[in-house]
Amino acid sequence: MITETKNTLAFFNTEIPSDWEVKKLGDVGKVRMCKRVFNHETSEEGDIPFYKIGTFGKEPDAFISKELYENYRKRFSFPKVGDILISAAGTLGRTVVYDGSPAYFQDSNIVWIDNGKSLVTNPFLFYIYQVIKYESEGGTIQRLYNSIISDAKFLCPPHPEQKAIAQVLSTADTAIHTTEKLIAQKVLRKKWLMQQLLTGKKRLKGFGGEWKEFQLGDLGNSFNGLTGKTKENFGSGFPFITYMNVFSNSRIDITQVDHVNIEENENQNRVKYGDFFFTVSSETPNEVGMASVLLDEVENLYLNSFCFGFRLFDFETLSPTYAQFLFRFQSFREAMCLLAQGSTRFNISKTGVKQILLTLPTIEEQTAIAQVLQAADKEISLLKAKAEKLREQKKGLMQVLLTGKVRLKI
Repeated sequence: MITETKNTLAFFNTEIPSDWEVKKLGDVGKVRMCKRVFNHETSEEGDIPFYKIGTFGKEPDAFISKELYENYRKRFSFPKVGDILISAAGTLGRTVVYDGSPAYFQDSNIVWIDNGKSLVTNPFLFYIYQVIKYESEGGTIQRLYNSIISDAKFLCPPHPEQKAIAQVLSTADTAIHTTEKLIAQKVLRKKWLMQQLLTGKKRLKGFGGEWKEFQLGDLGNSFNGLTGKTKENFGSGFPFITYMNVFSNSRIDITQVDHVNIEENENQNRVKYGDFFFTVSSETPNEVGMASVLLDEVENLYLNSFCFGFRLFDFETLSPTYAQFLFRFQSFREAMCLLAQGSTRFNISKTGVKQILLTLPTIEEQTAIAQVLQAADKEISLLKAKAEKLREQKKGLMQVLLTGKVRLKI
């Protein structure tokens, strides 16, 4: 490793290697943008995707004609293959590497630096964009104007070291992307398993016989959440389940619950293992009635009043672990959406929820199905943890490699 450094007040009072330099993005090349395309020149279908700031890095929702594309591409600024496009509006500083596919980009909102590559390579510049700090005299930056981009400073090592750093970080990115792709595959597999197992299309070995139909209200009773409690009552008292705890996950994560103050003389409903919780209100009908199940033993746990609870008479007809998946399954969600009433805000009633029909296998088959789906969840959870660890490792590599604190042998 090379350890020789020099001090420079020009780069946040940090010491950098003696053969590195502080440069500005303006030294790399001029900021460029595509010729302006007017709204009347776009259509919902067409030959060439037109990316606006809202669809940058996503699927396009507008297109331009091939004739206009060829005309503007030849006559005006257009990115080269490998150039790094930058979002100058919306979420500032997002990047997409242009791969040469026919496409056009919204002027001034999506820009790039016309890199001649004499100072810095595009692969290295790609990672510089991920750590660079944009500054302006006005403080908060609402938009990346050309001058703000050009004035942004970065550390520039020699070309051989740029290449080595980019290769290391690219390898880290590949590991992350591979893991994320595997997560997506496992999520699709779990979805397929749910479609097969929760409908009886696929039966696990050793199980047969007809499934039976039950009305949810015949299996238990509903109960209300905390009454007379506002944010002023939040504190270090008893744990309680909020709307977001229910909405965000099919199983209550007790490590994420808030706490509320409850006096000794208050008669509030406590929740317990196996209870279900439903959100009662939402701005959209497809989000109302989201369900979550408590699968942990917790003393003195309460429920927020923005949800209502449901407690089974027993676990002989419906298993809580099975319900965890059933209540997030497509057919149950569709039944919930049909119950939603309202115009600007949608609500469901406990009475309506109790009338929902469930077609259930035996409790033994429910348990076996839940075990399969829980195993799928565990696979996904482990992969997500791995991806997060890889992202943290990459972040650490960037902190030391892009500042020269650690040098690679060339």
